[in-house]
Amino acid sequence: MKPIFKWILGIVMFIVVALTGSVWYFSNKWKPLLDTKVKQLVLQATDSLYSIRYDDIHVNLLLGNLTIENLHLIPDSMVYKKLELMKKAPDNRFEIAINKLKIKSFGIRKVLMDKELFLHDITVDTPTIHVVNEAHHYNDTINQGPKKPLYEKIKENLKKIQVKAVNLNDINLKYTQVQKGVHQDIEIKKVMVRIDDILIDSTSATDKQRFYHSKMIDIEVPGFTYKTPDGFYKIDFDKLKINSKHRNVLLTKVAYQPLLNKAAYYRKKGKGGSYIVFKMDTLQLAEFNFGKLSRDKKIYAQKAFLKNGQLAVYSDKHYKNPPSRQIGNSPQMKLMRMSTRLGIDSMILDNIGISYSEMSDQYSQIGTITFDHTYGTLLNVTNDSTKLQQQKLMRANLSTSFMNSGKLLANFVFDMTSKVGAYTYKGSLGNMDLTVVNKMIRPLLNVEVKSGNLQQISFDVWANDYRSKGTFKMDYNDLKVNILSETGDNGRREKKGLLSFMINQVLFNPSNPDLYGHYTTGHINKHRDPNHPFFKAMWQSLLMGIKQCVGLGPEREAKLMNTADRVEEVVSGVGKAKKLISGIFKRHKTAAELLEEEKKAEEEAAAKMEEKRKRDREKAERELEKEGIEN
Repeated sequence: MKPIFKWILGIVMFIVVALTGSVWYFSNKWKPLLDTKVKQLVLQATDSLYSIRYDDIHVNLLLGNLTIENLHLIPDSMVYKKLELMKKAPDNRFEIAINKLKIKSFGIRKVLMDKELFLHDITVDTPTIHVVNEAHHYNDTINQGPKKPLYEKIKENLKKIQVKAVNLNDINLKYTQVQKGVHQDIEIKKVMVRIDDILIDSTSATDKQRFYHSKMIDIEVPGFTYKTPDGFYKIDFDKLKINSKHRNVLLTKVAYQPLLNKAAYYRKKGKGGSYIVFKMDTLQLAEFNFGKLSRDKKIYAQKAFLKNGQLAVYSDKHYKNPPSRQIGNSPQMKLMRMSTRLGIDSMILDNIGISYSEMSDQYSQIGTITFDHTYGTLLNVTNDSTKLQQQKLMRANLSTSFMNSGKLLANFVFDMTSKVGAYTYKGSLGNMDLTVVNKMIRPLLNVEVKSGNLQQISFDVWANDYRSKGTFKMDYNDLKVNILSETGDNGRREKKGLLSFMINQVLFNPSNPDLYGHYTTGHINKHRDPNHPFFKAMWQSLLMGIKQCVGLGPEREAKLMNTADRVEEVVSGVGKAKKLISGIFKRHKTAAELLEEEKKAEEEAAAKMEEKRKRDREKAERELEKEGIEN
């Protein structure tokens, strides 16, 4: 959709030129001749695609004032179909209704003597604009040559047009996109537009101080809500302000959020994926290059500010997606694939909360990891080859509070021109109590940190789409974990004492460095699973370093899994033996009968466990529905 101010300005200027071309007729039979002339000019200028009508026109020749009531610009559907057959139809067509158009103080003498039109003020009250967009492939493939400047279209009748101010009050805009016969509407109401110092002459088109021939365009859009066609999300904001003079774009109370609660969302979707909530109090582009936007359709700004926001991502693992290849989907590679060319020198994050929550498909519990109060700067955020020739690296320097506890610093460097998505990241995590991670690991892994003090973590990793290599250091002491049973009917999970004891005493390093001063450094060398998305692949690399530092290298991890199985077998075996011996002496049953009973009991226990997991899941969904109602 072309910028609203471009075609509003074009329509207003067209009407002004058409009316001015008829000023010579004002002396005698001005009104019928003016009516005929204006309608004729509209038909000629638009290849008969548009016609104009209005209820009445009032002219005060002494003051140079003109008022048009109930003005309509109407497209001809039959002409549009003919243009489509000729492959000349435009993608956009407009239907405009203006309650009252008022023009003040235009100098008739200068028009007649010097072919120069000066207007002090144009006021447009309650215009209704309906834009219908229907893309035609030939408009993208046919070389139509350079567009004729506006001055070239008017220079035979006027050498110069200057308007001190244009005010468009309470615009009601409707945008309809037509794709394969399906209409999708967006409506925005009560838009206010002010345009200052419009100049159209032989030099104004190249004046870099002007945007669409004006010194200032100021647009204010009040609250707006748009529901996505799939019925899952809505986009809204409280206010949008655009000012070309101050080179500023400001959005307040921006939100992208689901229309359904979590449980209803996944039931309707029927498959896996992310449930995303994005909110931002302030989103601002400063030193915005309006000239780049109008000439090259590029979004350039010196700074972008994101202030007081939230990004919350949730995933329910009960719902699965078939594996899909994620190679080539890193953030920088997605940015490079954007059709819109973007160039932001620095993007500043100011107090952004980031969280990821996941419901376990095994335990029906939700684990959450948070990065609170995130601050930082992203430099050279661009996909424009011109800018990348000067600097090919995008950098991100971030500071956040991990689980609202330890201070995490991270620096990313992305090679925007790399065909394999090369990037590096390094950082550190400061002192914290390790039990805070239980909010993340207890619901998902049925493991909890009983105790642990972290002094510092540091990491330095080089990576691309296929592998990562680096070092990981973790200084800590007094690390102990508990292995938990599944939740009982009373909602509690008991500690598996023997298994927890063996893991803590035999397999885990309780501190790093250990009691003998030996320090363990993690060495990351990880081949990426091609089905893992970018952030999961990064986490898997860091997890390799964590495991090595706490003593779980590949051999120890295999030993841990084997030990866990053996302990379970021993505990289970003791129980079975007790039952077998008790049954033999108590009921004098044969061993075969007892084994058959044992098999049946195991099947009943498995069915009971499955039923319990189903109840846990239903309970979790009820909690999510309740959460949605309360929010």
